[in-house]
Amino acid sequence: MPKTTVYKASIENLQILDEDGVLDESLAMEDGCPILTDEQVMYLYEQMWIGRQLDEVAFKLQRSGRMGTYPQNKGQEANAAAAGLAMKKGADYIVPAYRENIAMHMHGLPYHYVLLHWMGDERGNQIPEGALLTPLSVPIGTHMLHATGIAWSFKLRNETDRCAITFFGDGATSEGDFHGAMNFASTLSVPVIFYCQNNQWAISVPREQQMNSPTVAQKALAYEIPAIQVDGNDVFAVYKAVRDARRHCVRNGGPFFIEGVTYRLGDHTTADDARRYRSEEEVSVWAAKDPLIRTRKYLVHREAWNDERQFELENRARKIVHEIVAAAEGIEAPSVTDIFNHMFAEMDEDLRRQRDTMRTSSIGQDPSQVGLRSQPQNA
Repeated sequence: MPKTTVYKASIENLQILDEDGVLDESLAMEDGCPILTDEQVMYLYEQMWIGRQLDEVAFKLQRSGRMGTYPQNKGQEANAAAAGLAMKKGADYIVPAYRENIAMHMHGLPYHYVLLHWMGDERGNQIPEGALLTPLSVPIGTHMLHATGIAWSFKLRNETDRCAITFFGDGATSEGDFHGAMNFASTLSVPVIFYCQNNQWAISVPREQQMNSPTVAQKALAYEIPAIQVDGNDVFAVYKAVRDARRHCVRNGGPFFIEGVTYRLGDHTTADDARRYRSEEEVSVWAAKDPLIRTRKYLVHREAWNDERQFELENRARKIVHEIVAAAEGIEAPSVTDIFNHMFAEMDEDLRRQRDTMRTSSIGQDPSQVGLRSQPQNA
């Protein structure tokens, strides 16, 4: 019998705003209207700038011993900001990894919660009422299963205008949880967007060493999930891709995959030194693609931005971030009973008994001496 071709596929790449801030007008318009107005672009630029300022201050907090390890979002802000704008607040769920501070804030998370999380205060993970978010997820890839489950709940409840979006890095696509989430999302046909922030590095492992596929997006094709690759430093491309993906999810009831090609300009976290595995030349090439620089150039071209507005924004961002830090560091110290009080929505009798009988002779003692046996005087 003759051979036949049973499957053909291709992956499209979308860029609308180039590195010089020049817009492809044909791609930026839909039905005679711009996909993003100047006001929306200014809003995104301001949110990215505030997020960048928070990043810089968070880095200093860690270096001064006032906060634990922190992963900067620097260089990747367009992905979270534009995606956050494209998702429907109050209806859609945001399921983040740990470089989506802006999207989380846009959907209801106070920024000082982010700092509390990295300070080791569990109250940073207590999502405010009405904010449709899951907490920051440090384990690689596990949260994608949660996003699929949330989207499945929308389908089971027949909530047809709701969608979930989950973010992760290129390294997460080498994890088994990624494939489990994709397979479930595909076979159950649930409304979830998988957004891969391909920042070129899985900590210190370059993308080309951790996978042999020329794109990350093509991995979705194995699960018959439609996919697109976009310039992740282009707010127009990210916004359009996520908006169109959401339309697909709610209209067709199935998942969508987006690969945002971007770059982390900082270290993986404050516990990392990227100079040990990345060249200065590579970083400088990507620094020229910085989404903040690109977006500002566009606004200047449109005569919608100038030095005076930039000066005002920088001052406002510093004030906002100062207030964020003050809120995080000024919070009342947690109680030792919080681990019991907030374990479940309703405390069971066993936990209540443990909490009420949690007493030791060490209360009031010097913590450095608790648990130490007394030493002989002449030892």
